[in-house]
Formats: sequence, structure tokens, C-alpha cells
Amino acid sequence: MTVTPNKTAQVSRRSFLRKGALGAGVTAAGGLAAPAVLAQSPIVVKLQTSWPASDIWQEMAQAYADRVEAMSGGRLKVDVLPAGAVVAAFQVMDAVSDGLIDMAHSVPVYWYGKNKAASLFGTGPVFGGSADTMLGWFYAGGGKEFYAELMDTMGLDVEGMLGFPMPAQPFGWFKSEVAGVDDIKGLKYRTVGLAADLMQSMGMSVAQLPGGEIVPAMERGVIDAFEFNNPTSDSRFGAQDVAKNYYLSSYHQASESFEFLFSKSFLEGLDPDLQAIMRHAVEAASTANSATALDQYSRDLQKLGESGVTVHRTPDAILEAQLEAWDALIPQLEEDEFMKRVLDSQREWVERVTYYTLMNSPDYQLAYEHYYPGKLAL
Repeated sequence: MTVTPNKTAQVSRRSFLRKGALGAGVTAAGGLAAPAVLAQSPIVVKLQTSWPASDIWQEMAQAYADRVEAMSGGRLKVDVLPAGAVVAAFQVMDAVSDGLIDMAHSVPVYWYGKNKAASLFGTGPVFGGSADTMLGWFYAGGGKEFYAELMDTMGLDVEGMLGFPMPAQPFGWFKSEVAGVDDIKGLKYRTVGLAADLMQSMGMSVAQLPGGEIVPAMERGVIDAFEFNNPTSDSRFGAQDVAKNYYLSSYHQASESFEFLFSKSFLEGLDPDLQAIMRHAVEAASTANSATALDQYSRDLQKLGESGVTVHRTPDAILEAQLEAWDALIPQLEEDEFMKRVLDSQREWVERVTYYTLMNSPDYQLAYEHYYPGKLAL
């Protein structure tokens, strides 16, 4: 029988451990051993991710841990655990709230089953803004306040922050080439969150699975096609062994970021400077993760192309059909008052910010083709 710890007892235990570690230093303040005692008594932060140990995202979570430990001078130690170490991949939100773990590294779309509105914080309709645009909305456009309201509505003892604006997710892996919507109708397809609603409306049959279950499901015929996220993660779990057509670019999940989930009770029990380190390390890790992704994703895409995988751009006909499917889905989402307010806020932000972005940005494709003629196969 699994026993869920009492939340009050969990908070009290954490407070006791923290104060006990600091108290040891105070007791020894008159002696020379005090600094050594403090150095040997870090506050351990138990962080579980939603990723397999082999995934590059586990390494990206470790980048956060390394920065917290460095900035705290060793007063904080973050123990990074993979999916399944304490709870399953889709259960880390509840585990944080219940005090089983202090922190989690995941994505909001995984809480779609608890509340569909969670999917709006990264995998909702794409009104023209990128992941960078929507990360800006989270911090400067009111998104963080909407997120906090959602956590309160769900009764969760959780504070969440977003970091690492992900490159748009590929449409995914297919056994045969697809040229239009007729080619994908009837396929059993893996995706998550509102993207599941989107793809079902386009005629696909959708299964929502964690990353570690995708290839076995493909091998057993449970699914016919799938997407996960990026060339590195996809190749590490063996996507290229079960399909050879890889379609990049899609509107189904084009503005997602990582989610850093904190137990509010745990976080607020820390000294103010350590709270600040825990929060601001999200921003530091976001920059580091972005650099890692640009480097590693591009290298692994190149390797996939060299190993017999055919890399395609998703046909415009499918992209246009995705936008039309979002158009049909949005009014249904807006029947929920909270989701309507979030979508209104996002539209207002994207209209203003993306107008500036598009007007200000030169045509990078023109420059790329100038220096690398014939390289793009569009």
C-alpha cells in the first residue's frame, strides 16, 4: 500500500531539516568547526523530471541543478531524478504539490488531463508567435499571473516558471510520405494536450503517451505515426528504427517551453536569497538550454539525414489545414471563461509583439540561400 505523506508533516519536516542544518552552524559559531559544518550540510532539493535518464532534457535539467549549486555556494544541492524514480512522468505535478518531491522539470501540456487550460501555456493555438514570443507573454504579458490563478483553481501547492523556448516541434515520424490531409486520415498518432484534439479533428486517431513508451507502441502497431519533440530526443529513443520519414515544422506545438515546478511550501521555507537563486536559475538554465539545443538538435538532424532518414518540410496543405482546425477548435475552448481570458491575452500580445518582430526581422532565408545556395530542400 502506498502512503501519501501528510502535507503539513512534510512541510514541518523540511523546515526542521533546514533549520537544523543552520542551527548546527549557530551552535558551533564560537568554534573553528562552524564553516565545515555548514559546508557539509547543504539543503537537498529533490527534483524529478518527466524524462528518461537517456534524454537530452535530463541533461538540460542538470544544467539548472549545476547553476543552483554554484550560485548558492553549495548551500543547495539539487538531486535530479529521471521519470519513474519517484512517480510516473505524468504525475510529477501532483508529487510536487503533495510534498513527495520538492521540484519537477516537465511541460504544462502533461496536465491536460487535470485541466485543459494547462495546454495553453505552451501547446495552444499559434496565432503567429514563436516560443520566444510566448515565453515573453508569460513573464511580461500576464501569463505568469494566469498560471498562478490556474494552480489556485486546481488547489495545488505549486509555483511554476517557464524556461527554454523550444524550437517548433516537428510534425513527426511516418512510415510513408504524406502530401496532404487525406494521407494522414485514419492514422493512429501519438501527441499530447490540445494537439490531440487538433489532430483528431483532422481525422487522426490519437494516443497520448510519455516519450519512453512511443517506440514500443510503434513496434506493436498501437500507433502508426508519432511526434515527440526534437531530433536529439527522437533519435536517442530510436525513432529512426521504426520510421524513415521525418517531417519538420508544424503548428500543433510551436510555442512550448519547459516548466519548472516548485513546491510553494518548500520554496517559501528557504531563506530569501536561496529562493531568489532557485527562481533566477530558471532564467540562467533557459539560456544554456537554448544554446545546447541549437548545437545538438542541428547535429543530430544532420546524422539522421546521413543514416537513411528522409527529412521533409511538412507540406503547406497540412499546415494550412492545421490552422483551419485551430480556427474550429478555439470557439470550443472559449466556452470556458478562464480559457477565454487567457486566449484573449495571448492574441493581444502576439498581435502587437509579432508585428514588431516580423517588421523588424530581415529575411534570414534569403541570406542563408545567398551563402549556402541549393542547401535547403523545400
